[in-house]
Amino acid sequence: MSQVYQLLMPSRILYGRGAFNEVGNQARLLGNKVLIISDPIMEQLGNVALCEEHLRKEALPFAKYTGVDKEPTDIHVKEALDICREEGCDVIIAVGGGSCIDTAKAVAVMMTNKGTISDYVGNVKMFANKPLPLIAVPTTAGTGSEVTKVTVIIDTNMNVKMMISQPELLPAVAIVDPLLTVSCPPSVTAATGVDALCHAIEAYISRRAHAVTDVLALSAIEAIMGNLRQAYGNGNDIDAREKMAIGAMVAGVAFSNASVTLVHGMSRPIGALFHVPHGVSNAMLLPGVLEFTKESAIERLAAIARLIKAELKNVSDEEAADVLISEVKQLCRDLHIPNMKTWGIEKEQFDKVVDKMAADALASGSPGNNPRVPTHEEIVQLYHVCYDYQFDHKVMRY
Repeated sequence: MSQVYQLLMPSRILYGRGAFNEVGNQARLLGNKVLIISDPIMEQLGNVALCEEHLRKEALPFAKYTGVDKEPTDIHVKEALDICREEGCDVIIAVGGGSCIDTAKAVAVMMTNKGTISDYVGNVKMFANKPLPLIAVPTTAGTGSEVTKVTVIIDTNMNVKMMISQPELLPAVAIVDPLLTVSCPPSVTAATGVDALCHAIEAYISRRAHAVTDVLALSAIEAIMGNLRQAYGNGNDIDAREKMAIGAMVAGVAFSNASVTLVHGMSRPIGALFHVPHGVSNAMLLPGVLEFTKESAIERLAAIARLIKAELKNVSDEEAADVLISEVKQLCRDLHIPNMKTWGIEKEQFDKVVDKMAADALASGSPGNNPRVPTHEEIVQLYHVCYDYQFDHKVMRY
């Protein structure tokens, strides 16, 4: 019996050096008044002013909200939503990292649907109406949010990250311009880059992977593993930046259609409770989770290893999988990825909430897509392993 799959992505993707110059023209095709959603850093760097300039060239009026912080919250959504309604905006442009784009997705869909964004967690309630058109302009090579049907918003009352995945959250247009990522400092380049790598690896090993997402995931892994160090070491390396931007975008399409797995399930509670940026919390977990998962995904991990190291063609799957995990550890070392302890999470506070973190991780549904589906107790154990994880250790056995 055959199975039918689908692939969802924005209806239009513009990418390449200078693609941001098209933002005004794209907005003019979609509406009459724009709300720009961004953050203070993008304002300081001049990217918001540049967006405004492009809109003025098209004689498009606009309003703006630049209050998004490191992690998107329901408060950001409400504040931006209020401005959007008051100003009568009918198209949204998000300029920034995943936090800005995720906030904009929530605003776009809540402008046309009832209730609050929290009503739609877990698809308990489905969006009945199409959102306002959204143009997503990423300034990092990481989250892939510009091409996904997913938004993650922190519920500030419950201290949990709400993950919502519905087709209505897809941007209408994605504009991926690698020149906008040049301003990323090395630490952001590292964190967002490993986030993109997580998306690609998780999409490839996910229980919901299929033939097309496999092609996309492997392409993204090859681009990211081959260029992240260069982008980190020399932010002005435009070739590396461009390949990273495309790799992150392709990884976004892959995971949006195949889903993420255990890394993301465990990552969200760390971000919600300890305010660790999403890319960093993913990076903290990736090697340890791969070790936990290895025996249940050994053929796929071996395939990734052979993709990035052709000399592994004739070794066993187990040896190739071990090499991949060692390569990921070495990448984390080279990018100076911290563990939770060195980040500054106090052990006493960590121990108090680790049980809640495990419960929240399971509740997200992502661990259920992992090749090895963990129990609550196994997630608790894995959190403890990752708390003071040493990236230079040999591959651990579970």
